[in-house]
Amino acid sequence: MLKARFYSKEDNQIRCRLCPTCCLLGEGQVGICGVRRVEKGELYTTNYGCLAAANRDPIEKKPLYHFHPGRTILSLGTFGCNLLCSFCQNWSLARGNPENAVDKVNPENVLAMLKQEGGPEQVLGLAYTYNEPTIWYEFVYDTARLLHEHGYRNVLVTNGYINSEPLQELLPYIDAMNIDVKAFNNSFYKDYCRGSKKPVIDTVEAAAEKCHVEVTCLLIPTLNDSLSEQEALARWLGSISPDLVLHYSRYFPQYKLDLPPTPPQVLEKVRKNAQEHLQYVYLGNIDLPGAADTVCPYCGNMLILRSAYRVSIVGLNGVKCNNCGSKISIVLPDSLC
Repeated sequence: MLKARFYSKEDNQIRCRLCPTCCLLGEGQVGICGVRRVEKGELYTTNYGCLAAANRDPIEKKPLYHFHPGRTILSLGTFGCNLLCSFCQNWSLARGNPENAVDKVNPENVLAMLKQEGGPEQVLGLAYTYNEPTIWYEFVYDTARLLHEHGYRNVLVTNGYINSEPLQELLPYIDAMNIDVKAFNNSFYKDYCRGSKKPVIDTVEAAAEKCHVEVTCLLIPTLNDSLSEQEALARWLGSISPDLVLHYSRYFPQYKLDLPPTPPQVLEKVRKNAQEHLQYVYLGNIDLPGAADTVCPYCGNMLILRSAYRVSIVGLNGVKCNNCGSKISIVLPDSLC
């Protein structure tokens, strides 16, 4: 265990201040995340360096489509999550026990792993993913700082449920985030995630000022897939920037929720609606023509073809469309810009 950051003492209890739940805990109690525990009047994190999963992935799998397309990234995850989503796609890790870690590492070990893979030219960096990385905060912060110093990129795949102070301390070392906006109504967050919408909205807005951000929304039939709700989501994202990337993902029954899969026609309608406000909208978890391709929003030129994480850059000259010359919102190595 390692002493946690971001907590305060209230009488004989501890108030965790890492995420908006702000759990109030007595001796021996564990927060909603399952990994932050009070011992001897202090708050400890029980998952520091505990690995539940490690893989080398295409960056598109995060999903990040406009951040170094075609590159691979090392992905690490642990146990625990600060939301209790009834439809969780990674529930075995989100509700898992750190004592079941397949390995234990420190930031220096991770740096050595990346160097062994061939350095920044061969592997882009590290993605903190699979479970909720913000409740792995101390390990993520220490590792991201170290990797940042050695020229690697740091990516968070997150639910965005984190308080402002820890987020602002972490952001200088984060290059890209995929933030899961689970719905655009607070009752959904309350009823199906045991959380609230506003902190996630705040995270998207704060992160978009500091790093590359893409947003994912899992469309669940009858719960968050109405055209009116999704238009409100797209309109809000467009007010931040019309270049902000939105991924709609197809829902399949998982964990405690047994609704039927999202109909393909619903995904297509919602996407078309969102494109009134955003330049780049993609469909995931479904095989539809053009669902993952990038097209120039100004002239319709095909820019990037994607199929099962195979990527072909066919219409870019650096960050510009090779047909009309318009600048495309995409992050590439400096040598290609």
